[in-house]
Amino acid sequence: MKFGKVDHPEQVDFTLPPTHKQTREVLGKSKAKGLEDVRIGCAKWNRKDLKNFYPRGTKDELSYYASQFNSIELNASFYRMFPEEQFKVWGSKAEGNFQFCPKVPRLISHMKRLNDAERLVDDFVTNILPLKDKMGSVFLQMPENFMPKFIDRLDPFFKHWPNEIPLAAEFRHPDWFNDEKVVEELNDILLANNVSSIITDTAGRRDMLHMRLTNSTAFIRYNGANHPSDYTRLDDWLERFEEWQELGLKKLYFFVHQNVEEASPLLSAYFIEKFNKKFKTNIKIPKTLK
Repeated sequence: MKFGKVDHPEQVDFTLPPTHKQTREVLGKSKAKGLEDVRIGCAKWNRKDLKNFYPRGTKDELSYYASQFNSIELNASFYRMFPEEQFKVWGSKAEGNFQFCPKVPRLISHMKRLNDAERLVDDFVTNILPLKDKMGSVFLQMPENFMPKFIDRLDPFFKHWPNEIPLAAEFRHPDWFNDEKVVEELNDILLANNVSSIITDTAGRRDMLHMRLTNSTAFIRYNGANHPSDYTRLDDWLERFEEWQELGLKKLYFFVHQNVEEASPLLSAYFIEKFNKKFKTNIKIPKTLK
């Protein structure tokens, strides 16, 4: 994910903003007695992007990836409307307690821009249902030029989305974060429809670190800068999750991206190992090739 890439990450203040008061209110209403489900993974599984991750002789990349991680952002679903059969195949290759987080197709988010997309949504939902218990939160990523003037499209879209399938949404235009009136209106819509508000941690867009949860699920898209600070930034997130767990956080999705994706498994392994020690979990630490 090159979104938010900067040439000099050493000049960026990577300090995490404080937890927003809305997050305290939302998590305070949660009845969770600790994190019930934690998903940590990468954005892609193909060998080209995750260079040096797969052992020599690996025949099926997804099957091996799923043997090392418990989840993945399914970005492939963004680029085309895959049929049910393809999701069945993907699901059959991921054994055990594994979950996919399919990305809403760009036909809906970027081309239709949520307008008159009900039939397409129905088709997409039908196609992903074969994943069954291997389906985590679906995520919707709106284009950078989707501005607050289109906010009236959000509530109808979210109301049409089936309640049984968790949904998280990422907005990229700066006015979603910098115009306080817009911020409040957007959060009211997300809260009313139980849509998770994605937090994106990337060097060039610190405004997207809003720290404002809209339900008891945190969906974090972490974009490293292929810089030593990537590791200390992960340490900071561990401290933040400890705070949120005490407040009532129930579910966590944490997906690691890199400008050069081959480093993502290394960062993920580091993060999972530290997470296990801090939270007494037993998430498998992926093998990384030296």
